[in-house]
Amino acid sequence: MKYRVNDGCIGCGLCESTCPEVFSMGDAGMAVAIDAEVPDAAMASAAEAKDSCPVGAIEEA
Repeated sequence: MKYRVNDGCIGCGLCESTCPEVFSMGDAGMAVAIDAEVPDAAMASAAEAKDSCPVGAIEEA
C-alpha cells in the first residue's frame, strides 16, 4: 500500500510525528509521503496518521 498527501494539507506535521517512516514535511511546508510501498513495520502508524489527519489530506494511492 502507498499513501499520498493531497492539496488540502495544512502543514500541521501530525502525520510526520505519527509516522516519520512514511511522511515528512516538504520544502513548501506541506507534508509528503514516500513514493514507495509502506514498510510492514510502519503499516499501523501510517494508517493512524491517515485517520488522524485533521483535514483528511492523506489518501491511499
